[in-house]
Amino acid sequence: MVRFWGSRGSIPVSGSEYVKYGGDTACVELRSSSGKVLVIDAGTGMRRLGKLLLKEKLPSCDLLLTHVHWDHVMGFPFFSPIYRKGFKLKITACAENEAGVRAMMADVMRAPYFPVDFSKAACDFSFNLFCCCGQKLAGLDINSIPLSHPNGGFGYKFTENGKTFVFLTDNELDYRHPGGLEFEDYARFCSGADLLVHDAEFLPSEYPSYRTWGHSSYDRALDLALAAGVKELGLYHHNQDRSDKQMDAIVEDCRARAASAGSKLKIFAPACQTERKL
Repeated sequence: MVRFWGSRGSIPVSGSEYVKYGGDTACVELRSSSGKVLVIDAGTGMRRLGKLLLKEKLPSCDLLLTHVHWDHVMGFPFFSPIYRKGFKLKITACAENEAGVRAMMADVMRAPYFPVDFSKAACDFSFNLFCCCGQKLAGLDINSIPLSHPNGGFGYKFTENGKTFVFLTDNELDYRHPGGLEFEDYARFCSGADLLVHDAEFLPSEYPSYRTWGHSSYDRALDLALAAGVKELGLYHHNQDRSDKQMDAIVEDCRARAASAGSKLKIFAPACQTERKL
């Protein structure tokens, strides 16, 4: 099961125009068939997820980071389980060593930017490296691919029981940042996936003004899904100024484009606590 706790990009937002798709930033929950929980990114959506995990009295979970830009880590200090003694949290990211993973998360709570130091967190932390090779977390087989994004990052492919979910947020398909790959490389990585969630922050008309910023236009995310032959596409990293009405229009335009191409591709944009069962 895949559940979205935050889909907004860059900064959290609030207001009547953001009710359907929500204002929280990147955080996705995966539950394996055994019930283990893997969290992708620690955006502000992580706050509400933490409350659920405590309510369910789960003893542990994994956190896997795509990268550590603000919108992907700013929810970490508000994740209630880190203040509960006995809760186990393994944090996996790409760094020079395991101490580097710890340092990245400690920096999120560093004075004078946050009043509670990382050392005050009472849970049982462990830190894990994942930069290039396959791993298994929370019972899921995971492979990675470099993102085309300023300062780098990684996208992930999750596989269990023959089903595949690919998560490629903050990925610019029409500009190759250092470490990033070509469109064809991402298409191969996504090939045949049951669900692809991809960065779709900009309108086609907006993208030229923001080229090199590290994000894709929604039509290019659709192109990738069609080229890769995936079964379902989730449009992600909603622009901070994009209203519910505007998001609905983007989804409908993508569906019309796919239909005109003769594709049966399913398309959606993750809203508040949207769930997908693979």
